[in-house]
Amino acid sequence: MKLWQKNYKLNREFEKFTVGNDYLIDKNLIKYDVYGSTSHAMMLNKIGILSKQELKKLKTALKGILKLDQKNKFEIKQEDEDVHTAIENYLTKKLGNLGKKIHTARSRNDQVLVDLRLYSKAKLLEAQKLVLELASALANAAQKYKELPMPGYTHSRKAMPSSLGLYFGSFAESLVGDFEILDEAYELNDQSPLGSGAGYGLPLNVDRQLTADLLGFEKIQNNSLYVQNSRGKFESVAIFALGNVMADLARMSNDLILFSMEEFGFFALPDEFCTGSSIMPQKKNPDVFELIRAKAAKVDANLYFVKSVAFKMQSGYNRDLQLTKEALIESFEIAVSTLNMFRTIIEKIKVNKKKCIEACTKELFTAEHAYGLVKKGTSFRDAYKETAKNMKNLPKIDPVKNIKSKKHLGATGNLGLVKLNLAIKSANAEVDSEIKNFRSKL
Repeated sequence: MKLWQKNYKLNREFEKFTVGNDYLIDKNLIKYDVYGSTSHAMMLNKIGILSKQELKKLKTALKGILKLDQKNKFEIKQEDEDVHTAIENYLTKKLGNLGKKIHTARSRNDQVLVDLRLYSKAKLLEAQKLVLELASALANAAQKYKELPMPGYTHSRKAMPSSLGLYFGSFAESLVGDFEILDEAYELNDQSPLGSGAGYGLPLNVDRQLTADLLGFEKIQNNSLYVQNSRGKFESVAIFALGNVMADLARMSNDLILFSMEEFGFFALPDEFCTGSSIMPQKKNPDVFELIRAKAAKVDANLYFVKSVAFKMQSGYNRDLQLTKEALIESFEIAVSTLNMFRTIIEKIKVNKKKCIEACTKELFTAEHAYGLVKKGTSFRDAYKETAKNMKNLPKIDPVKNIKSKKHLGATGNLGLVKLNLAIKSANAEVDSEIKNFRSKL
């Protein structure tokens, strides 16, 4: 039975079209729908809709669904349409008329919102943890190679002396920034929508605070219409946060592709990370990085898609929003899998110190010579012109000594890694606490 079933049958082709992939996508949401249903049943007991005995039976049956899901044995059929119907049908089959009571004071609209909020909370915490693990791996690499010079580039041309410590540290700090954006998305998402019905409140005096507390939400999302209008908005914020992470990983992937080319040779990718060519026996291809770039574009596309769907409708629920669910779940899957893989890459990538130093040719130090004249009293403009005239005759500079000599905050000789590691440690403690709290509630 469909939750909206009436005295007619839906055209089979129309049914396939309207259901789409929901019955497959919703496999990701089974346990969260069970958590929402359990909390809702406890609230129904409190307001007198369910007896203690009925609540006990429902909770036992819902735990049974969790056990089936853990074994990947809870089935959502196409004719169910979604996880909500599959669970109610299971309860009705198991408990008869009692199973039909679980939908009292609920709409599928606020059910899917609860599921997605709980799913997003779990996944945002997972992404935050992985971001910090990668940031830590990059900070370790920055420490390890802080005195190894390499060229810095602008316009894809050699520009000024840099270091591997500066390079790795830049991405570690950027990921800490990404963590903060993910944290903002988590805070926005941490609001209970349950009890909004179809967006216009309910004729029963439901206890929204109880269900919010039982599900571990920080607060209730107050206005019932805003609850429904926020679907798509909250998802787009989460995808935006994930997109920032993927943008950093895509840029670094591009660098690693370039700098591991034979013409540069700064890095070497372990064979286990490289695929081959079906026609050229010598090839070891950096396909993993190329796919990361493409997957970052896919997350961006998902953000555009969700915003395009959600922000072009009138107020209240519209079926268009069904399609935003897949974009959200796919974006989490992309980001989480990429973060897991990238940490391993950073920990195992090989650095060719000789190549990095050899690439620091003397034209990198022309600005150094100009500033040497500035220190003697010459204006920078005159020093610039004089240096430009005599570039062929400039003396050689030791690149290692040069990068170590730059001591202002954030320069190659003062990377601020202690401060960076403290920030990562503090953020990790925050996430660990939130993960513990989240798990204890569910």
